Amino acid sequence: MHKPDNSTPHSSDTYDRQIRMTIPYNDDIHAEILRFVKIQSPSPNTWLDTGCGTGMFIRKAQLIFPDTEFFIADPSEGMLTKARETLEGCRYSLVGCCGTADIPGTTDCRFDVITAIQCHHYLSQEERNTAVRACHSLLDDNGFFITSENIRPFSDEGITRSLSYWGAFQRQAGRTRDEVRDHLNRFDHEYFPITVAEHLKCYHDAGFSVVEILWLSYLQGVFWCRK
Repeated sequence: MHKPDNSTPHSSDTYDRQIRMTIPYNDDIHAEILRFVKIQSPSPNTWLDTGCGTGMFIRKAQLIFPDTEFFIADPSEGMLTKARETLEGCRYSLVGCCGTADIPGTTDCRFDVITAIQCHHYLSQEERNTAVRACHSLLDDNGFFITSENIRPFSDEGITRSLSYWGAFQRQAGRTRDEVRDHLNRFDHEYFPITVAEHLKCYHDAGFSVVEILWLSYLQGVFWCRK
């Protein structure tokens, strides 16, 4: 059943456990993003995680980047409450309870790194474009925007077979048939994936100088962009 405290079908209290049963390689994707930043921008001064969810990703990041000043934002009060628990004892600033497109009006800070992990696929194409442009405007020159998102296969058969493949992973991970069915039925109804080509165009159109793919698996993709 859909929980009311965020846009996902999982309550904030169970999200971290449930997402590992839903998204293949979830923790590996986090690790790859952190490894990429460590190599490309070893000592970022400022880092914004928009759509921060439970704060788990930033808790991992703080272990690797202890001198970085972290900022978080999320449109869900429930997720932010959980993030405060997760990040207890960590050094971070809360930008606000807001979506990505609302952040420019809430801070004058510019960031070396912005991450947006599994949050923009709930937006329409126009809203997604606005959110990505906001990330571009919030970055310092040569800063990195890294996003992990659902991706859409190119054909109807591709969608059918990919959803079947994804469903098999979720069943093997321990989800019930009803849970898998309900999650896959959200495709194009509660979240709105776009193709790899559409992702790349969105980031190019936002003004990024460099746009590349970091990771693809099942129906998830990770992209990095440099301002």
